[in-house]
Amino acid sequence: MADAPRSVRNAASGAQPHRPQTGRAGRVRLVDSHCHLDFPDFEDLPPFLERARARGVERFVTISTRMKTFDGLRRIVAAHDDVYCSVGVHCLNAHEEPDVTTAELVAAAQEPKVVAIGEAGLDYHYTIETRDIQEVGFRRHIAAARETGLPMVIHAREADEDIAAILEEETGKGAFPFVLHCFSSGAELARRGLALGGYISFSGIATFKTAESIREVARFVPLDRMLVETDAPYLAPPPHRGKRNEPAFVADTAAHLAKTLGISAEELGERTTENFYRLFSKVPAPVNA
Repeated sequence: MADAPRSVRNAASGAQPHRPQTGRAGRVRLVDSHCHLDFPDFEDLPPFLERARARGVERFVTISTRMKTFDGLRRIVAAHDDVYCSVGVHCLNAHEEPDVTTAELVAAAQEPKVVAIGEAGLDYHYTIETRDIQEVGFRRHIAAARETGLPMVIHAREADEDIAAILEEETGKGAFPFVLHCFSSGAELARRGLALGGYISFSGIATFKTAESIREVARFVPLDRMLVETDAPYLAPPPHRGKRNEPAFVADTAAHLAKTLGISAEELGERTTENFYRLFSKVPAPVNA
């Protein structure tokens, strides 16, 4: 199936056949579904948002990495109508905040502009010694996603089998929406995640010369389960490699991904934006979209 036309692969996977959609004439609709606007790189935030809006980015989700910095996210989303946030503790920080409970996450998620849980998950690259603490936190975040109905934003690095096994076990307790963000894992995790109803989000990594395996995953992910993101300030795509990533650059990632899939940038943008509003259902679409 690897060399079959995109429409045939989608039909085989159960996805809805894609249809050309371009939104307003000449405009690529985009969302940066995962960025870190509370990081010091964006201390003067408005110019970054303006550059992104000028390239068609209509919504931003700035992602929580620590509960102790959550107030900073609150201030950002309060100041910008088109910026939303998640609530959670990054798995690399789980050992710093091991006592954050599901109830705390659920309570914070009641705020109007909190639209996701996480990011949380497993990362064995840097801190394998904290894997047990990471798993406890991961399961607490999943429970919060299940209770609130908000999407779980999952970080997975060098932990594919454990991530897949936990997702399958936890789904057995009750389904919950989720996205495997900044996908850099193997094809098997993608397939198992998709089988559970999850979404796959691609960042600038998918544009790197050494990332053909990620592009192969992108080729079999149904178009109705795909998102794009920056993970800014990290992982800038060409032609910005080596520079600070920013939300405007999601347009470059989307254009490269569209070329990989053999579709137009307009269609890729429209479809991933539709998917975003379906998954992040608490976020309202612009009235004139």
